[in-house]
Amino acid sequence: MDAALALQQRIHASIPLSAAMQFSIVQLSRESILVTAPLAPNVNIHGTGFAGSIYSLAVLSGWALCSHGIELLGLDGELVVTKGEMRNRSPVRGEIRCRTSISPLQYEKLEKDFYRNGKARLSLQIDVGEDRNAVLQASYAVIAAEEPGRSSS
Repeated sequence: MDAALALQQRIHASIPLSAAMQFSIVQLSRESILVTAPLAPNVNIHGTGFAGSIYSLAVLSGWALCSHGIELLGLDGELVVTKGEMRNRSPVRGEIRCRTSISPLQYEKLEKDFYRNGKARLSLQIDVGEDRNAVLQASYAVIAAEEPGRSSS
């Protein structure tokens, strides 16, 4: 099974809403991701993309790429979304397409901060639609898994 399908299945299993939205990873590499979802299960009363679905698909796209990246780097930690701000510029009238990327410098900083501090942050811009109908600025954090026998209290 390829990495994109395995990641997509893991997301569908752990986040059932992603399956209902028909979240699909079309392209996945170390540096970038393209996610799509059909309009029909994500439509609003105007016949365009529902803002909540667009936000969810965009934030999941960034999370998926970050998750893939930390797995490739071999980092043992939990990935969480810490912030997300969406700008809707124009209606999405067809298939919802989300794209984002992580640069080699971002990966280098992520890895260095993780090993130095036990946590690291990554900020991404996720573009939605062929004409950048919406843009999500999101921050993600990876936090080292707790060592066995070590208490956080």
